[in-house]
Amino acid sequence: MPHTVSENNRLRLFSGSSNLDLAQEVARYLGMDIGPMLRKRFADGEQYIQIQESIRGCDVYLIQPCSHPVNDHLMELLIMVDACRRASARQITTVLPYYCYARADRKTAGRESITAKLVANLITQAGAHRVLAMDLHSAQIQGYFDIPFDHVYGSPVLLDYLASKNLSDLVVVSPDVGGVARARAFAKKLNDAPLAIIDKRRQTHNVAEVMNLIGDVKGKTAVLVDDMIDTAGTILEGARLLQKEGARQVYACATHAVFSEPAVSRLSTGVIEEVIVTNTIPVPPSKQFKQLTVLSVANLIGEAIWRIHEDSSVSSMFR
Repeated sequence: MPHTVSENNRLRLFSGSSNLDLAQEVARYLGMDIGPMLRKRFADGEQYIQIQESIRGCDVYLIQPCSHPVNDHLMELLIMVDACRRASARQITTVLPYYCYARADRKTAGRESITAKLVANLITQAGAHRVLAMDLHSAQIQGYFDIPFDHVYGSPVLLDYLASKNLSDLVVVSPDVGGVARARAFAKKLNDAPLAIIDKRRQTHNVAEVMNLIGDVKGKTAVLVDDMIDTAGTILEGARLLQKEGARQVYACATHAVFSEPAVSRLSTGVIEEVIVTNTIPVPPSKQFKQLTVLSVANLIGEAIWRIHEDSSVSSMFR
């Protein structure tokens, strides 16, 4: 249910430049306006940000998915946090519908950075007091922060949409072993639908090779579930394997539509019946195609913000 923020309420909402449409939807849900902010760039590309209203003693929420161009949007977020800290905000919450640099969340080969932890350090050191994020690439990233962290999921809007389609003989498919927990939770919410797993060996980043299928999909409607679709190599090869194994139809669901090239050409081949994503990352017209459905998570984020502000439970939203 939408909320209305009274004039004397200390909640303030600001948005970076990465997804203003989503921020405006969240603001409408909360019954408030996005705070005024001056943004400009110097000739060499450096960013300048000024908060243009008093936020002294206020609880400030900064909405900024760190999507492409990732480095620009991450730096913009850090500058926003620093500006709010220096403007004497009481509490600063970074709202990250999409958390960048999350795929390097542990050391696997040695002599490499754990960038998910590095970003956590940057956000904390900039002055954030709390983080609200949606569908992290791995849940362990929450542990990289020594400040309160609320993790919400985009699955409710995906599940509601799938339920409205009245699909029969569903089987939920994880595109790799690492996504089994996510797919299992998704399947449980779909009346305990059966689960299948694709055993995939990745030769290098953004290149996937499908090796084997664990589970039965013959004659069924397969729903591939992942947290993000980047170049769509994993999803496309997974869909082809499912067709080969006798799946009647293949749907793909993901929260984050990263859609790096050549994702659009891969997803629009007709192998996948429908690609269902959310608007955590804006999908420009150049990346839209016939099989794509984009659902809004603004109400979920807005409700989470309201509950944090009112000191009530966020986790209870998903029970």
